[in-house]
Amino acid sequence: MPITIRRFGFYWLDTWVMANVIQLATQDFCSRFLNHTNDPGGRQYDQMTQAARSAPANIAEGNSRHSTSKETEMKLTDVARATLAELANDYMNWLLRHEQAPWSMHSQEYRMVMAMQFDKPAYQDDVQHESGLHILQQKHRLDPWLLSEDSCVVANCLLVLCNRLIMMIGKQIETQLSVFREEGGFTEALTAERLVHRTEQSAQADAPACPLCGKPMIKRVAKKGINSGKEFWSCSAYPECCGTRKISG
Repeated sequence: MPITIRRFGFYWLDTWVMANVIQLATQDFCSRFLNHTNDPGGRQYDQMTQAARSAPANIAEGNSRHSTSKETEMKLTDVARATLAELANDYMNWLLRHEQAPWSMHSQEYRMVMAMQFDKPAYQDDVQHESGLHILQQKHRLDPWLLSEDSCVVANCLLVLCNRLIMMIGKQIETQLSVFREEGGFTEALTAERLVHRTEQSAQADAPACPLCGKPMIKRVAKKGINSGKEFWSCSAYPECCGTRKISG
């Protein structure tokens, strides 16, 4: 696998690209439409831009943990989904404050933004530079709405994008969960590797066979009960097989 893909694997994710578009557009929205009158303490500005930043940051960090902890990858990806839901609620609130309801799913504007298909990345060797150009190109495809002087048009567009990305991330998490079920995670892999090693060591030490299934046994230490702290023979197939033997002598 090329070094660039190992280092920047998340750059190819559709979710990460769209999350960056939403972050840039949210920063523009806050700079253009929030002011000392409607946001006197700047708190909404901070909350919205931080929520927008959290989405691509957590998608990137989660993907970077793919090879070491699939559980962490799923958790971070889910954090990205949660922060997008928070941001979507901010845009919903903006529309309601302006006495407007979100676009109807039957409206032309909603359908056009919802159906907008981003281009697939086609990076070569200069990944960071090319990905930056790619993100800006995708963002500019939404200029008819994002550059509107009407804040509610911009808010509607971003609300649709947030909801769309939330659905995309949901599917991404389902895929991650499916892989986890099939392959396990880093901890499971270490446990399996350790068990193989211990089984090999026991076989070399002429460990007895399990009285129930015949597989080689390995030494374990009792963690509770009257034998707590003492070694005993346990079937290497545990927990599928619960065969045990006392260690004589």
